[in-house]
Amino acid sequence: MFENLQNKFQKALHILKGNDKITEINIASTMKEIGRALIDADVNYKIVKDFIHRITKKSIGKKVFTSLNPKQFIIKIVHDELVKLMGEKTEKINCSKNPSIILICGLQGSGKTSFSAKLAFFLKKKNKSPLLVAADIHRPAAIDQLEFIAEKVNIPVFSLKGNKNIIEILDKSVIYAYEKKRNVIIIDTAGRLSIDKIMMEEIIQINKHSHPDEVLFVVDAMTGQDAINTAQSFSRILNFNGIVMTKLDGDSRGGAAITMSSSVGKPIKFISNGEKIEDIEIFHPDRMANRILGMGDIVSLVEKLQDKFDEKRTKKIYHNISKNRFNFNDLLEQIQQIKKIGNIKNIISMIPGVDRFFSFNDGINQKDSLKKIESIIYSMTHNERKNPKLFTDIKRKERISKGSGVTLNHIDLFFKQFDDINKIMKKINVNSGQKMIKDFISKMMNQKNSI
Repeated sequence: MFENLQNKFQKALHILKGNDKITEINIASTMKEIGRALIDADVNYKIVKDFIHRITKKSIGKKVFTSLNPKQFIIKIVHDELVKLMGEKTEKINCSKNPSIILICGLQGSGKTSFSAKLAFFLKKKNKSPLLVAADIHRPAAIDQLEFIAEKVNIPVFSLKGNKNIIEILDKSVIYAYEKKRNVIIIDTAGRLSIDKIMMEEIIQINKHSHPDEVLFVVDAMTGQDAINTAQSFSRILNFNGIVMTKLDGDSRGGAAITMSSSVGKPIKFISNGEKIEDIEIFHPDRMANRILGMGDIVSLVEKLQDKFDEKRTKKIYHNISKNRFNFNDLLEQIQQIKKIGNIKNIISMIPGVDRFFSFNDGINQKDSLKKIESIIYSMTHNERKNPKLFTDIKRKERISKGSGVTLNHIDLFFKQFDDINKIMKKINVNSGQKMIKDFISKMMNQKNSI
């Protein structure tokens, strides 16, 4: 979402010139380009004007430290102002009570049901015992959708199919939560427009009756400035605690995500940037500002790595490497662990500077490369996967080429890459399991002649 804005920011900052002092002359072009970039990103003109004014006021006449240049100095100021615009600090949800009640609301199609399941999965990983409550009594198959998603991750769903009494559903769900010792209740409600009086009265009734500890308003980032207008309308009727922005992996221009918090006066608490149930993050304004400015987000990347990589498997693979027994089964396991982290393009955006070497199409090619590697390995026999040295025979390679649909030249390139990776891994220290993973990912992502 922020790719276009990031490119324009980098271009604007690149033209900044000057040696030791910021003046109106050496900052004018940069501020003009930053303003254009934000307006192109669908940020309100008045907000852009105020944003540029604050940066200029903090910059002009300031002497640059000897260790910095004007560009670095302005980046620091722009970063700080972006953080303020996006809410300044990280706001976590309130789950202190037993049970804690979290009410999810928003427009139709904003992703409430999917987010409810994602939040339950997120809290489950934090050692909570969530219960999902299917309180959407209006949309056909809403209950089935929630049950289908939750079943995959073994999270219970309370529902009374056919019952249109929302108060009875809420009351019985709380009793059920006590009986099953669930300490977080997540209520998934129907989508509604702020102009629909009947539906708005229903959500007010649900809010008053359930006494939630947290009310989260879900908005679709793809709707741009309309998302802000909708949130403002809901905020006047329902005093929600925080905002959830979904579909941040989409193609919208990102202005809503930047200005939502300051425009509505409520913090963004979560973002959702994919379709998988694990595609949910706590919103950190400082980390998002880093991504927008092309500075990466190493902290979030490390959190993803820690969460996704299987330490036992990593140790087993390292043992194979130390015994010179690293094979194609081990390589396949590593690829599958990389894929668990999420969208490769999102991973690239978290690594400072790496995004400059990959365009959008390159991101797709990286994903395709992993698929091709998998297809090559799946075309091997079990014995071949365990014994890479067997592939001195051209006939084996020709058979693998036909089975995987990959050309013989690409098969040769694959074996060369495997040998290169193997050489790198053999040099790694016994206590450097995490470094092994890091080097592996780096090697896979930086192959210029990727298959």
